[in-house]
Amino acid sequence: MNFLKEFGAWGLFFHAFIDAIIFPIPAFFTQVSLSMVDPSNALWLATFGFIGCLLGSPIGYWIGKVAGRSFLSKILKKSWVDSATEMFNRHGEAAILLGSFTPIPFKIFTIISGSTNYPLWKMMGYAAIGRAAKFYVVGILFYLFGTFAENLIDQYLTLISLAIFIVVASGWFVVRRLRRKKGAQMDVRAGSNSPHFINTDDVSTTHD
Repeated sequence: MNFLKEFGAWGLFFHAFIDAIIFPIPAFFTQVSLSMVDPSNALWLATFGFIGCLLGSPIGYWIGKVAGRSFLSKILKKSWVDSATEMFNRHGEAAILLGSFTPIPFKIFTIISGSTNYPLWKMMGYAAIGRAAKFYVVGILFYLFGTFAENLIDQYLTLISLAIFIVVASGWFVVRRLRRKKGAQMDVRAGSNSPHFINTDDVSTTHD
Protein backbone atom coordinates (compact mmCIF):
# COMPACT_ATOMS: atom_id res chain seq x y z
CA MET A 1 0.00 0.00 0.00
CA ASN A 2 3.03 2.29 -0.14
CA PHE A 3 1.98 3.72 -3.50
CA LEU A 4 -1.20 5.16 -1.96
CA LYS A 5 0.86 7.16 0.52
CA GLU A 6 2.39 9.10 -2.37
CA PHE A 7 -1.02 10.65 -3.04
CA GLY A 8 -1.48 11.82 0.54
CA ALA A 9 -5.05 12.53 1.60
CA TRP A 10 -6.38 11.50 -1.82
CA GLY A 11 -4.63 8.17 -1.44
CA LEU A 12 -6.44 7.62 1.86
CA PHE A 13 -9.70 8.73 0.24
CA PHE A 14 -9.30 6.14 -2.51
CA HIS A 15 -8.28 3.41 -0.05
CA ALA A 16 -11.29 4.09 2.19
CA PHE A 17 -13.52 4.14 -0.89
CA ILE A 18 -12.44 0.71 -2.16
CA ASP A 19 -12.25 -0.65 1.40
CA ALA A 20 -16.02 -0.21 1.56
CA ILE A 21 -16.45 -2.05 -1.77
CA ILE A 22 -14.02 -4.90 -2.32
CA PHE A 23 -10.43 -4.18 -1.16
CA PRO A 24 -9.18 -6.65 1.50
CA ILE A 25 -6.82 -4.31 3.43
CA PRO A 26 -8.48 -1.81 5.83
CA ALA A 27 -7.91 1.90 5.20
CA PHE A 28 -6.89 2.21 8.85
CA PHE A 29 -3.29 1.29 7.97
CA THR A 30 -2.96 4.01 5.34
CA GLN A 31 -4.48 6.56 7.73
CA VAL A 32 -1.97 5.73 10.46
CA SER A 33 0.99 5.81 8.05
CA LEU A 34 0.03 9.20 6.62
CA SER A 35 -0.75 10.63 10.06
CA MET A 36 2.72 9.61 11.22
CA VAL A 37 4.25 11.72 8.45
CA ASP A 38 2.35 14.88 9.37
CA PRO A 39 0.32 14.68 12.61
CA SER A 40 -0.87 18.28 12.21
CA ASN A 41 -2.77 17.10 9.13
CA ALA A 42 -4.37 14.13 10.91
CA LEU A 43 -7.89 15.57 11.19
CA TRP A 44 -7.90 16.50 7.51
CA LEU A 45 -6.85 12.96 6.68
CA ALA A 46 -9.62 11.56 8.88
CA THR A 47 -12.14 13.67 6.96
CA PHE A 48 -10.91 12.37 3.60
CA GLY A 49 -11.04 8.79 4.82
CA PHE A 50 -14.51 9.21 6.27
CA ILE A 51 -15.95 10.74 3.09
CA GLY A 52 -14.30 8.08 0.92
CA CYS A 53 -15.83 5.33 3.03
CA LEU A 54 -19.30 6.86 2.87
CA LEU A 55 -19.15 7.23 -0.91
CA GLY A 56 -17.99 3.64 -1.35
CA SER A 57 -20.53 2.10 1.02
CA PRO A 58 -23.55 2.26 -1.35
CA ILE A 59 -21.52 0.53 -4.07
CA GLY A 60 -20.59 -2.32 -1.74
CA TYR A 61 -24.24 -2.47 -0.72
CA TRP A 62 -25.46 -2.83 -4.31
CA ILE A 63 -22.83 -5.47 -5.06
CA GLY A 64 -24.28 -7.50 -2.23
CA LYS A 65 -27.84 -6.80 -3.36
CA VAL A 66 -27.15 -7.91 -6.96
CA ALA A 67 -24.69 -10.74 -6.38
CA GLY A 68 -26.20 -11.94 -3.11
CA ARG A 69 -24.97 -14.85 -1.03
CA SER A 70 -23.28 -16.53 -3.99
CA PHE A 71 -20.75 -13.70 -4.13
CA LEU A 72 -20.24 -13.69 -0.38
CA SER A 73 -19.56 -17.42 -0.41
CA LYS A 74 -16.65 -16.82 -2.78
CA ILE A 75 -14.89 -14.37 -0.49
CA LEU A 76 -15.97 -15.67 2.94
CA LYS A 77 -16.39 -18.98 4.68
CA LYS A 78 -19.93 -20.33 4.47
CA SER A 79 -20.18 -20.42 8.26
CA TRP A 80 -19.28 -16.72 8.39
CA VAL A 81 -21.88 -15.89 5.76
CA ASP A 82 -24.59 -17.84 7.60
CA SER A 83 -23.71 -16.26 10.96
CA ALA A 84 -23.48 -12.75 9.52
CA THR A 85 -26.77 -13.14 7.68
CA GLU A 86 -28.52 -14.26 10.85
CA MET A 87 -26.97 -11.38 12.79
CA PHE A 88 -28.15 -8.85 10.22
CA ASN A 89 -31.64 -10.29 10.16
CA ARG A 90 -31.90 -10.02 13.94
CA HIS A 91 -29.62 -7.10 14.89
CA GLY A 92 -28.68 -5.21 11.74
CA GLU A 93 -27.91 -1.94 13.49
CA ALA A 94 -25.63 -3.51 16.08
CA ALA A 95 -23.81 -5.52 13.39
CA ILE A 96 -23.03 -2.41 11.35
CA LEU A 97 -21.97 -0.36 14.36
CA LEU A 98 -19.70 -3.12 15.59
CA GLY A 99 -18.25 -3.62 12.11
CA SER A 100 -17.47 0.08 11.89
CA PHE A 101 -15.12 -0.16 14.87
CA THR A 102 -13.31 -3.38 14.02
CA PRO A 103 -10.19 -3.69 11.82
CA ILE A 104 -12.15 -6.08 9.58
CA PRO A 105 -12.49 -4.68 6.02
CA PHE A 106 -15.69 -2.70 6.00
CA LYS A 107 -16.73 -4.19 2.63
CA ILE A 108 -17.90 -7.31 4.46
CA PHE A 109 -20.56 -5.30 6.26
CA THR A 110 -21.67 -3.23 3.27
CA ILE A 111 -21.99 -6.32 1.05
CA ILE A 112 -23.84 -8.33 3.68
CA SER A 113 -26.21 -5.40 4.21
CA GLY A 114 -27.14 -5.54 0.54
CA SER A 115 -27.38 -9.33 0.34
CA THR A 116 -29.80 -9.41 3.29
CA ASN A 117 -31.89 -6.52 1.88
CA TYR A 118 -31.15 -4.38 4.91
CA PRO A 119 -32.44 -0.82 4.24
CA LEU A 120 -29.75 1.25 2.51
CA TRP A 121 -30.58 4.44 4.40
CA LYS A 122 -30.20 2.66 7.73
CA MET A 123 -26.91 1.10 6.69
CA MET A 124 -25.58 4.51 5.63
CA GLY A 125 -26.73 6.13 8.86
CA TYR A 126 -25.14 3.62 11.18
CA ALA A 127 -22.03 3.39 9.00
CA ALA A 128 -21.66 7.17 9.19
CA ILE A 129 -21.81 7.10 12.99
CA GLY A 130 -19.41 4.22 13.39
CA ARG A 131 -16.89 5.16 10.71
CA ALA A 132 -16.79 8.80 11.77
CA ALA A 133 -15.91 7.69 15.29
CA LYS A 134 -13.23 5.28 14.02
CA PHE A 135 -11.53 7.73 11.63
CA TYR A 136 -11.69 10.71 13.96
CA VAL A 137 -10.47 8.84 17.04
CA VAL A 138 -7.28 8.06 15.14
CA GLY A 139 -7.12 11.58 13.73
CA ILE A 140 -7.60 13.27 17.11
CA LEU A 141 -4.98 11.08 18.78
CA PHE A 142 -2.36 11.98 16.17
CA TYR A 143 -3.34 15.65 16.19
CA LEU A 144 -3.00 15.88 19.99
CA PHE A 145 -0.05 13.56 20.65
CA GLY A 146 1.88 13.59 17.39
CA THR A 147 3.87 10.50 16.45
CA PHE A 148 3.52 9.21 20.02
CA ALA A 149 -0.07 8.43 19.11
CA GLU A 150 1.14 5.35 17.23
CA ASN A 151 2.08 3.75 20.57
CA LEU A 152 -1.28 4.77 22.06
CA ILE A 153 -3.10 3.23 19.11
CA ASP A 154 -1.09 0.02 19.30
CA GLN A 155 -1.82 -0.36 23.00
CA TYR A 156 -5.19 1.25 23.59
CA LEU A 157 -7.10 1.61 20.31
CA THR A 158 -9.11 -1.53 20.98
CA LEU A 159 -10.11 -0.27 24.44
CA ILE A 160 -10.88 3.22 23.13
CA SER A 161 -12.95 1.81 20.26
CA LEU A 162 -14.75 -0.50 22.67
CA ALA A 163 -15.58 2.40 24.98
CA ILE A 164 -16.91 4.49 22.09
CA PHE A 165 -18.88 1.53 20.78
CA ILE A 166 -20.48 1.02 24.21
CA VAL A 167 -21.50 4.69 24.35
CA VAL A 168 -22.90 4.66 20.80
CA ALA A 169 -24.62 1.30 21.27
CA SER A 170 -26.14 2.46 24.58
CA GLY A 171 -27.51 5.56 22.89
CA TRP A 172 -28.92 3.43 20.07
CA PHE A 173 -30.52 1.06 22.59
CA VAL A 174 -32.16 3.92 24.52
CA VAL A 175 -33.50 5.53 21.33
CA ARG A 176 -34.85 2.19 20.11
CA ARG A 177 -36.58 1.51 23.44
CA LEU A 178 -38.15 4.98 23.41
CA ARG A 179 -39.40 4.44 19.85
CA ARG A 180 -40.93 1.11 20.78
CA LYS A 181 -42.58 2.63 23.85
CA LYS A 182 -43.97 5.49 21.79
CA GLY A 183 -45.22 3.05 19.15
CA ALA A 184 -46.96 0.96 21.81
CA GLN A 185 -48.64 4.07 23.24
CA MET A 186 -49.85 5.07 19.78
CA ASP A 187 -51.29 1.58 19.25
CA VAL A 188 -53.18 1.82 22.54
CA ARG A 189 -54.57 5.23 21.61
CA ALA A 190 -55.58 3.96 18.18
CA GLY A 191 -57.38 1.02 19.83
CA SER A 192 -59.21 3.28 22.25
CA ASN A 193 -60.51 5.36 19.33
CA SER A 194 -61.74 2.28 17.50
CA PRO A 195 -65.57 1.95 17.14
CA HIS A 196 -65.27 -1.58 18.51
CA PHE A 197 -63.67 -0.36 21.74
CA ILE A 198 -66.01 -0.74 24.71
CA ASN A 199 -65.67 1.62 27.66
CA THR A 200 -66.19 -0.51 30.76
CA ASP A 201 -67.16 2.53 32.84
CA ASP A 202 -70.07 3.26 30.48
CA VAL A 203 -71.20 -0.35 30.65
CA SER A 204 -71.25 -0.39 34.44
CA THR A 205 -73.13 2.91 34.53
CA THR A 206 -75.78 1.57 32.14
CA HIS A 207 -76.42 -1.48 34.32
CA ASP A 208 -76.81 0.68 37.39
